[in-house]
Amino acid sequence: MKKIAVFATLLCTGLQAQTLKDAVYKTDNERFSEASSEFKALVAKEPTGVNYFYFGENYYEWGEKDSALLIWKIGAEKDLVSPMSSVAKGKMLWINGNKDAAKVEFTKALTSTKNKNAEVMRAIAETYIESENKSLDEAIALLETATKLDPKNEDGHLLLGDALLEKTPTNGSPAIVSYKKVLEINPKSPRGIVRIAKLYQRAQNFEEANKYYQEAKTLDATYAPAYRENAELNMMFKQNAKAIENWKKYLELNNSDDARYRFATAMYSGKQYCEVIPEIEGLQAKGFNNFYMERMLVYSYYECGKDADFAKKGLSASDRFFQMAPAEKVIYKDYKYRGLILSKSGSDSLAIIELEKASSLNEEAAKELAPDIAKLYTKQKKYDKVIAIYEAKKASGALTATEQFDLGNAYFKGPKDYVKADTAYASVLALSPSYYPAAYYRARCAYIFDPNKEKWMAKPYLEKVIELVKPEERTSKSNKPLVMESAKYLGDYYVNSTEKDIAKAKSFWNIVKELDPADKQAEAFFKKYGL
Repeated sequence: MKKIAVFATLLCTGLQAQTLKDAVYKTDNERFSEASSEFKALVAKEPTGVNYFYFGENYYEWGEKDSALLIWKIGAEKDLVSPMSSVAKGKMLWINGNKDAAKVEFTKALTSTKNKNAEVMRAIAETYIESENKSLDEAIALLETATKLDPKNEDGHLLLGDALLEKTPTNGSPAIVSYKKVLEINPKSPRGIVRIAKLYQRAQNFEEANKYYQEAKTLDATYAPAYRENAELNMMFKQNAKAIENWKKYLELNNSDDARYRFATAMYSGKQYCEVIPEIEGLQAKGFNNFYMERMLVYSYYECGKDADFAKKGLSASDRFFQMAPAEKVIYKDYKYRGLILSKSGSDSLAIIELEKASSLNEEAAKELAPDIAKLYTKQKKYDKVIAIYEAKKASGALTATEQFDLGNAYFKGPKDYVKADTAYASVLALSPSYYPAAYYRARCAYIFDPNKEKWMAKPYLEKVIELVKPEERTSKSNKPLVMESAKYLGDYYVNSTEKDIAKAKSFWNIVKELDPADKQAEAFFKKYGL
């Protein structure tokens, strides 16, 4: 999140300046709602360009771009002479992509202060750094001048570090020099320490990043961004319990609806879906809602998926989402999750409709959703549809082992094309040699190719089943029939083939007997050979 530059005018004395300093501190501490209330009171009493500029900055940091633009416009109209009014007008133009006109206003602000006002330079540079339309070289040039004019101001060095990092994101060395200058000015600056921590976080260095976050929290236990950033570090390294602990401390310091929304969003990004649901439901109960929250609810209800009630609630959230979301904001995953929830609710035909909508939106979706759609068609025994889906996907790229297996089953059970089924099962074993169900189904194809056991074609595949199913796993409900069938076939082979070997036959019939002591075929074998 962007950090607002705290200008040197805030250091002056007087009630108004102290109030402005407090409001800006709240913005920097991400307490945007509280800051907004203070700014409203401030501009009502002192409608200066400076106050309106910071008021707009609070909204901009908050993510409320339209409100920020409106406040800057009002401020520029109320205070025509303040250089900060010119900066505000320039910033509005720059954000909207009108760079040439923006630079006219920036030049006016710089000229009116005879290029000697470091605050104006920082404000313009921050625009170049933080907006979508970046101009990092110009920002760096302004900040190098600003830090010479005002070398003891933390914000100039912080912003210069930010600009250098944006310019060379893979090399944090130039930025850290600037951030360390902040600590030379103020060794207890939590903002400077958190900036250094974030550099280590970018480098995936958990130990150093965490050390600096702890230091920032120790120096200023009220600096909320340190807890939020630390939580994000924890999430990055799968320390979910620690992340939630830091987020809860953040919420103690900043218990606003917006802060809880950011918490829910972070938990969602960290796949803590069951944590997301009560947070969003709580916000909605207070009237705080948007279509992004409904989207997170839909996905979270499915992923958390505790019971049928969750599916019902997920479907209701999906209904609300599609009512609220602009058409251009709908993505394939919105249809995907609606389809998955419908499937979980037992409405497979409706689920297929939604998943096919999702699949039609782009190639990525088509590839991702092919297995889900195919599984639903498999449940409906529409094997021609399953084959069409997987053959289309195979034409544009390789299938996974699971997809190859499902394709083989579709050929086997649908058109009974055992050659193509066998080819698919062979592909499974090439990709995953230990996947014994594919070996078993190759044997079943071999039964068709060699019905009279003239070539004993199923033998190598059934040997594979016996080899791969561990003895302790043979009694499971899914494995027992496969092992029994394989052992009987191999026992028969060593009795009736040219490779007759009663001792080997006995080893396989023993497996049958162990799994079913009352099996009639096993009894017949042992009786015949007096074993």
